[in-house]
Amino acid sequence: MSNVFYRSSKPYPVAVRGEGVYLYDSAGKRYLDGSSGALVANIGHGRREVGEAMAAQAARLPFVHGSQFSSDILEEYAARLAQFCGMPEARFWAVSGGSEATESAIKLARQYQKERGEGGRYKIVTRVPSYHGASLGSLAASGMGARRELYTPLMRPEAWPKLPKPDANRDGAEDAEQLRALLEREGPDTVAAFMAEPVVGASDAALAPADGYYQRIRQICDEYGVLFIADEVMCGMGRCGSALAVSQWGGVQPDIVVLGKGLAAGYAPLAGVLVTRQIYDTLMDGSGAFMHGFTYAGHPVSVAAGLSVLDIVEREGLVQAAQERGTQLLQGLRELQAQFPQMLTVRGTGLLLGVVLGDPVTGQSFQTPGMAARVGTEAMRRGLVTYPGSGADDGKRGDHLLLGPPLSITGEEVEELLAVLGEALGAAFSGQT
Repeated sequence: MSNVFYRSSKPYPVAVRGEGVYLYDSAGKRYLDGSSGALVANIGHGRREVGEAMAAQAARLPFVHGSQFSSDILEEYAARLAQFCGMPEARFWAVSGGSEATESAIKLARQYQKERGEGGRYKIVTRVPSYHGASLGSLAASGMGARRELYTPLMRPEAWPKLPKPDANRDGAEDAEQLRALLEREGPDTVAAFMAEPVVGASDAALAPADGYYQRIRQICDEYGVLFIADEVMCGMGRCGSALAVSQWGGVQPDIVVLGKGLAAGYAPLAGVLVTRQIYDTLMDGSGAFMHGFTYAGHPVSVAAGLSVLDIVEREGLVQAAQERGTQLLQGLRELQAQFPQMLTVRGTGLLLGVVLGDPVTGQSFQTPGMAARVGTEAMRRGLVTYPGSGADDGKRGDHLLLGPPLSITGEEVEELLAVLGEALGAAFSGQT
C-alpha cells in the first residue's frame, strides 16, 4: 500500500532516472519527455553541474529568511536574470513556484496602486481561457472553468473581470481594444492591472494574438493607469525563442513579469517576479515594505540551481535552439495534420506548440475531456510524454494537446517525437490500441 496522495486515481509509473530528453521508470521503460513535464525541464534531465552547484550552496549557506538577510547568490542571480530578460534595472522577487509568483504579482499591483494614492483600484483583469496558478488568488485570476468551478464560492467574482481570448486571425490592435471597452464598463479607477500569458499555455495550447495586440495593450494600460502583468511562467525563459515571449510584439515591456518553471528547469522549486524600478521605488518610498512574503522566498539552494540553469541556457544558445527546433517540430506537426484531419489547428511559438483536435467535417472541436486524453494515453504507452488539455472553447469543447520538449532537444530527437506521436494519433483516431 502506498501512503502517497496521488493527484488522480490513474496508475502512475515510478520514474527513477532522467537523462537529456528521456525519463526511465522502475520497469526500465524509456519515455521521451515531449512536454518537459509541464513545460518545466528546459535544459533536459540529469545535468550534473546543476546538482553540484546546489550541493555547494547547501554546504555553504542553505537558508536565510528574506526578512532578515539577503545572500550573495541571490544578488548575483537577480542581476544576471534582469540582464537576460532585457530589464537591467528591474528588481527580482524570488519565490518557490508559479502560483506563489502570480499571487505576489497580484498583491504587488494592488499595493502599488494604493501607495500612489489610487486605493480604489483592486480589480485584476484577465482572459478566458487562461491559467495563472492553483492557489486561491491565482485561480480566481484564471479563466479555466474546470479547475475554478469547485472553488468559486471562495472567490469575489467582481474583483476578477474577464476579457475574451485573442483571435489570431483578427487585427491585433483592434482585438486589444476589447480591453478599453472593458475598462470603461468596469470603471478605470477600480482596475489595478491587466494580466495575460503572452503565449497561452495549458488552457488553450500555444494560442498567440496577432501582431499589434500587445503594443495596443501597452498603450491602453498606460492611458488608464493600469499595470500590465505578463505571466511568462510557461512561455518565458527562452521557450518561445526569445528571453521573454512578450518581447516578440515590438519589444513591448510589461510593468511586472511573472516567471517560473524554466527558471530552475525542474532542478529546484524557483519562481518569481521582475518589476520595474518605478514600482519598487513607489513601495519603498511609501510604506517602505512589500506587505507580503513566503518562508522560502529567495532560498539560496534554489537560486543556485537557477543560476546554473541560466549559465547552461546562455552557454549552449538554447534560446536560439528553441527557434530552430521549434520550426522543425511545427513543420512536422503540419505534415501530420495532412495525414490526420482531426488536427484542426496546429500552431506554436518556439518550442511551445499546440494542436487543437476536432471534427474535420464540421470544423468543431471535440467535446471534452475526450480525444486529447486518449491521444496522450496512446503516446504514453509508446514512450512519449505529452500534455493533453480540454475546455479551451467554452469549458466543454476544445480538446487540445500541448507539446514543449526541452530546449536542448536535437533534430534527431524531434523526428523521434513526431514518429511516436504519429503512431499515437493513428491509434487514438482508429480506436485501436
